[in-house]
Amino acid sequence: MRDWLIGLGVALACLVTSWAVLVLLARRLPPGPLRDLAAFLPDCLTTVRRLRRDPRVPRRARIAIVVAGVWLASPIDLIPEFLPVIGPLDDVVVVALALRYAGRQVPRQVLLDAWPGDPRLLLRLLGAPK
Repeated sequence: MRDWLIGLGVALACLVTSWAVLVLLARRLPPGPLRDLAAFLPDCLTTVRRLRRDPRVPRRARIAIVVAGVWLASPIDLIPEFLPVIGPLDDVVVVALALRYAGRQVPRQVLLDAWPGDPRLLLRLLGAPK
């Protein structure tokens, strides 16, 4: 039992460290694609938190957004977080799909109001309005 607790503690420490590195990079890097990439996951988590409470978001979109937020915060992933570069890839895909789904049901301005980062990144993710 003690070995499991140590392993769980190490995994949790790795997860927290990777998130801290992402937040630090998002704040310290000069503006550009690398900064946008480092800020994407923290911006997604902020967007999920804001959209979850917004009354203009329909129930189906809210459920998809909450599932994406839980997936993002969960330490259990398809690709382990400690792998550099590809570790957060499954998180990015799940959140991107949830935001695209929500983008079809939620007015675009609501999504833009909830997005804390560069709006051009979100608009690129959502694609052309239909």
